[in-house]
Amino acid sequence: MKNTTIQIVCCIVALILSYGNATAQNKKIPVVVITDLYHPYQDPGDNMDLIMGFGLPDVELKAVLLDITDAFRKDTADHPTLWKDPRGPREAGIIPVEQLSYIFNKKVPYGIGPLSMMKSEKDKMEYLPDYEQEAIRLLLNILEKSKQPIEILSFGSARILAVAYNRKPELMKKKIHKIYLSAGTANKNHELGSDAGANAIPGGEWNVALDVFAFTRILKSSLPVAIYPCAGKDGGFIKDHNNTYWQLPDMEFIRKMHPRLQRYLDFVFNRKLQYDFLRAMDNGYPLKIDITRYPRPFHVWESAIWLEATQRKIICTPGGEFRLVKKGDVRKGDRSTGDGLKPCQLNEIKDDGRFQYSYTDKPSENKEIYYRPDLEENEKALQKVIPELYISISPNN
Repeated sequence: MKNTTIQIVCCIVALILSYGNATAQNKKIPVVVITDLYHPYQDPGDNMDLIMGFGLPDVELKAVLLDITDAFRKDTADHPTLWKDPRGPREAGIIPVEQLSYIFNKKVPYGIGPLSMMKSEKDKMEYLPDYEQEAIRLLLNILEKSKQPIEILSFGSARILAVAYNRKPELMKKKIHKIYLSAGTANKNHELGSDAGANAIPGGEWNVALDVFAFTRILKSSLPVAIYPCAGKDGGFIKDHNNTYWQLPDMEFIRKMHPRLQRYLDFVFNRKLQYDFLRAMDNGYPLKIDITRYPRPFHVWESAIWLEATQRKIICTPGGEFRLVKKGDVRKGDRSTGDGLKPCQLNEIKDDGRFQYSYTDKPSENKEIYYRPDLEENEKALQKVIPELYISISPNN
């Protein structure tokens, strides 16, 4: 009888442990995406990488916050320091967000943030119209209600984050697990590089120049921030050990993606404007894509953030094949490509958004910076695993 009782107890414990492990494995990562997403597109990478938030099975996309700057809504942009983009007009990316919600059958909340730049680092922007407060309120509401810390992925200016921090700093500290900040120039000594355009704008990089006060506010804050610089010393279109830029030579892999996602991307890349923008995603809608009309090469900055935030890493197998795995699934003999985050110390943050940094062994600094040891291997690996990741995404999963 005693042995039987012990056996029953052991079985119960095993079942509890098994259930606990299964629950932990199935637990989704709560994510809020902040993006300067427009339609028609400004940077098509913004439209493409958002598929990750909707389609990765281990992500719970809590909201999409649209970080829009009024200057780029016009026929020809009139931003004071950035390119006078003549490809307008365009509006906030409400259409692509609704299309992805429709494709994946999930209603993800979205809101538009302030359309103008902050007037100071401590600006709460409470003077704005209610419509421009929506993204800030949505972010704070999500943080207040969440039972676990949230991952914040920021692609664009840091304006929504900075204003929310100015309003409720303690809530932000308590409920944000990490901010993945796609912005800035990785240039330790501030020396001028080969890109005259980058040298001429605040921070040497587009996302910083969108709102310098917002960027410096977040860097100076006590929030946990992982910096993913878009630019290196020689600008945003040259690979650097601390920046995230890489290229897809062509978009042929799109032909292997789910048909509804092919329709979504065809709508994006051809900058379509039509009334039936949801019906255009349906399987019965004619699909005649012309890859030759898509951006080539395709410039990418966002991938490293999505991999880190969703706990994925690139490995090289003993046979020399690059694979994407969850961090706990590395096999014996697999070699890590070594890209990831390094703890850093921000030694100086200049008023124009440029910053000096050094690596540190003190994680208490609460700041990290992206690093990749082998630029060519990193790009080669991403060119293999990122298309495969997109091909694996299906609305039917």
